[in-house]
Amino acid sequence: MTPEATASRQTSLAISLFSAGVFFFAVNDALGKWLVTGYPVGEIMLIRSCGAGLFLVPMLVRDPASLRRPNQLGLHAIRVLIMAGDSFAFYFATRSLPLADVMTFYLAAPLLVTLLAMLTLREPIGPWKALAVVVGFAGVVVALHPSGASLSPAAFIALAGSLMFATAIVITRGLRQTHWLSLVAWQFMGAAVVGAVTSLGAWVQPSLLDCGLMLLVGFISMICFISINKALSLAQASVLAPFHYTSIIWAVLLGWLIWGDIPTHEMCIGIGLIVASGALVWLRERLAPQDPHCEAPIA
Repeated sequence: MTPEATASRQTSLAISLFSAGVFFFAVNDALGKWLVTGYPVGEIMLIRSCGAGLFLVPMLVRDPASLRRPNQLGLHAIRVLIMAGDSFAFYFATRSLPLADVMTFYLAAPLLVTLLAMLTLREPIGPWKALAVVVGFAGVVVALHPSGASLSPAAFIALAGSLMFATAIVITRGLRQTHWLSLVAWQFMGAAVVGAVTSLGAWVQPSLLDCGLMLLVGFISMICFISINKALSLAQASVLAPFHYTSIIWAVLLGWLIWGDIPTHEMCIGIGLIVASGALVWLRERLAPQDPHCEAPIA
């Protein structure tokens, strides 16, 4: 197999893993939105981390070397803090804003990832990638039709969360030589610490069902981050960024299947634009191995 064909298969695998991670993100968001109405954000983060720990600890016992002191310790610490802040911001924002508004802010992340990847990782951003990101974001705005609540002070929390998420994605790409288990384990340990501190004095005793759901959220988010971290070790962040828009597709489908929410015409048009943005990136990456000059970087 030629190096070009190998690179193409690697990119296709990365896109599949990233898209799977985005699906689990959508499930995590739906459960989190429901739980956050009755429990403090920190409590959810703590129990969620314990749920992930039920599966991560046995993995670490079998492979303790993966948790050794990592290289670029400062960058790892920044990543852990940023991802904990991102989770806190998302759950906190959904308490005050409609989920559609929060998702609109968070789905600005691909734009930020593309820009940050160009500035910090020196990833070439050609016209096809730029067009895909813009088309995808247009689809998000059309599909979600954010309300006037988007202009409330709570929106700044959602926007800050989106920026933290985008920064964490770029840092994760920069740490792609680090074992995925180490990245995920340290990330949940950081979230557990933040959750424990912020839930002091505000603990609400959860029911058995809700406690089980919080543990389930931990398992789902663990699968999500494993998929995304592995994807970022295989492909450029700017290549994967437009596929984050597929979360709105899953959100619409889950809303229809679980709550009976019928998709509006705007949602269908927006989803069409999102699918088109992903197709642009996929086609560009399929053509790139045969013609390395098919997309010149933007100066």
